[in-house]
Amino acid sequence: MTQQTTPAGGTLLQRSGLIWYLTAAAGQLAFIWMIIAHYGRKTMSGNYQGWNDKPIIKGYVEGDEAGNLLFIVHVLLAAVITLGGLLQLIPVIRRRLPWLHRWNGRTFIVIAYILAIGGLWMTWMRPTYLSIISAVAVSVDGVLILIFATLTWRLAIKRQIEAHRKWAMRTFMVVNGVWFLRIGIMGWVLISQGGAGLTKDMSGPLDILLQFGAFLIPLSVLELYFLAQRSQHRLTKRLVSVLVLFWTAFMALGIGGAVAFMWGPYM
Repeated sequence: MTQQTTPAGGTLLQRSGLIWYLTAAAGQLAFIWMIIAHYGRKTMSGNYQGWNDKPIIKGYVEGDEAGNLLFIVHVLLAAVITLGGLLQLIPVIRRRLPWLHRWNGRTFIVIAYILAIGGLWMTWMRPTYLSIISAVAVSVDGVLILIFATLTWRLAIKRQIEAHRKWAMRTFMVVNGVWFLRIGIMGWVLISQGGAGLTKDMSGPLDILLQFGAFLIPLSVLELYFLAQRSQHRLTKRLVSVLVLFWTAFMALGIGGAVAFMWGPYM
């Protein structure tokens, strides 16, 4: 959310988008660091059982070669696509290095397909879920990734650049659904001082809100951002800017919690 806006009230809107991006980038780089430091290092040393040192639903399973392979490919590709997504949102790369933007975008889309299909397989066939509700939530997100990525690719081929840009940003939001969920959980735990409404099997009322909200809330805020960009009303731009900044503040809180308690011990 860093592209140019109309003059009336547009400066605040643009700056709110930039602050959101920088905050998200800091949190996602921390996420990448954790993946490389923990899963990457354990894999390179051959300590596959060490994947489970970090509490997960189902990581390394003795005798499940196919499932173990799919799991680690899924995790390591998550680091690649996260970094690739951040690069795609930098305007200067689009302007000055269009070849990098194109090839990075193609890589992003291909990995998005792999992760979505692999995630669906692991959810229902391995299976890797704590409750049916969590399985449905991650499956809906996976299906949205496949749909949005396809639209993004087709619009790029047709050279419908503005529509492509918007669908690419929608794809970015749903691809990062798991990341948004992690920081959402940590943000709520810190605000509620203990995680009221959360349960161990992720079937509590706040669990449901956070699991579906992990992709629906970012998409909703993004649509409002697009609306504010088109609007000629300064009040609309300012109200959406405040909403983006509020969301960014919550993200920052969740990122801080995730780094301190969820990722930091494995970095």
